[in-house]
Amino acid sequence: MTTLIIYAIIFLLLFGHAIMASMMYSKVHKDESLHIREKNDWKLKALVFPAYYWGMYKRSKHSE
Repeated sequence: MTTLIIYAIIFLLLFGHAIMASMMYSKVHKDESLHIREKNDWKLKALVFPAYYWGMYKRSKHSE
């Protein structure tokens, strides 16, 4: 039973990670103010740590 709970938690974490990465990926892709290199940098960051870089991306857009 413990193993099942652990697998469920891991699944939810991976699912949340994928959802956050896809949200950031689509938002960055639609941003016309970024050059292609900047878009690619943000997209790559979204795949690694989406929640952290989502906050950084939003702060960088608010400071402009």
